[in-house]
Amino acid sequence: PSDPDHAPYAKRAMAADLAALMTKLGFARFMVAGHDRGGRVAYRLALDHPDRVEKLAVLDIVPTADVLDRADARLALGYWPWSLLAQAEPLPETIMTAAADAIVDNALAGWGSSPAAFPAEVRQAYAEALRDPAHAHAICEEYRAAATLDREHDQADRKAGRRIGCPMLALWSGHGALAEWYAREGGPLALWREWADDVSGGVSGGTMPGGHFFPEEAPAETAARLGEFFAGYRP
Repeated sequence: PSDPDHAPYAKRAMAADLAALMTKLGFARFMVAGHDRGGRVAYRLALDHPDRVEKLAVLDIVPTADVLDRADARLALGYWPWSLLAQAEPLPETIMTAAADAIVDNALAGWGSSPAAFPAEVRQAYAEALRDPAHAHAICEEYRAAATLDREHDQADRKAGRRIGCPMLALWSGHGALAEWYAREGGPLALWREWADDVSGGVSGGTMPGGHFFPEEAPAETAARLGEFFAGYRP
């Protein structure tokens, strides 16, 4: 059964692992970029290890606490993994391993990205990973951690006034959920500015061509935007 607090799958635990890895590799300070779930680990790394992170880039996310605090029917229907995969074991694991192809097809085609961005062999590799019970369990545990510990950690930081101090770049799909859902709040940049002292969308603004998987749809432009932001870094 699931660990009651899902602690090994919390972003705090993953961020600590990455900080330890960079120490082992000989990097006292470094830059970090992350997309989707990786972006959540990246901003937790900047919050928990502020002396280590020189610059931070997050792709197509807003903070976990903000997502859940503002959750409505759009999130439940549009990004169903947040609710389904956070359910207690074994229901989501059973669904995932039994319907891996359908889940991959829904995610890759239903979140604003072009299906052509993912070759057949890539889709198959994703599906094979979901059929593995251990992989399915780990994915579900990560979503359970997001709904519990990750949210609690964000809320505690917000209450304590803890902020991201390093320069930060936020990029998001120009025609995806983030551009639409948070318009009333001023968009993703407005939400991130509640968490970070120096956050921008870069000189070209924060929107990117493509859907949620814009790094796969527009890899050259994504790399250029990240390179522009990270340029001039000196360890």
